[in-house]
Amino acid sequence: MNNCLKTIFSRKSVRSFTSQEVSTELLEELARAGMAAPSARNLQPWAFVIVTNRSTLDALAERLPYAKMLFEAPAAIVVCGDLAKVGDSPEGYWVQDCSTATQNILLAAEALGLGAVWTGVHPRADRVTTVKDVLKLPDNVIPLNVIPIGYPKGEHQPKDKFKAENIHWQKW
Repeated sequence: MNNCLKTIFSRKSVRSFTSQEVSTELLEELARAGMAAPSARNLQPWAFVIVTNRSTLDALAERLPYAKMLFEAPAAIVVCGDLAKVGDSPEGYWVQDCSTATQNILLAAEALGLGAVWTGVHPRADRVTTVKDVLKLPDNVIPLNVIPIGYPKGEHQPKDKFKAENIHWQKW
């Protein structure tokens, strides 16, 4: 199996981390991977907030219901859509574009020996408000998700999610 497919099939959601710090270089590499994603009309409406400050990670963990693993994670990347970059439509495709960037970040984390998990923010208004408040995001920037990142603690196994019944050939 080639390396790309091996990484895809090995990716898993990691929710438990060691205390080992993630280097600035690795975090920047993850952001670089996110920015390599495709985007509609190549508008690239994403913005990333990289968080390593313990009190900020803890504040997010305290207030986000499904991101408690941030209490352990040494870092996080918050993937945001910048509405100033969406072009001529009111919302554009920022959610889809930022989702592809997120997937690239998750795959890059796997390839680099890091653990990560997607925790949803948008479209839950309370979660959006929480992240905007904690990170002091401008009005035009909407957080899509928070990705806790670190070195995995314990054994984490990928799930085989393939289901032949979800494939339809030529028509439904």
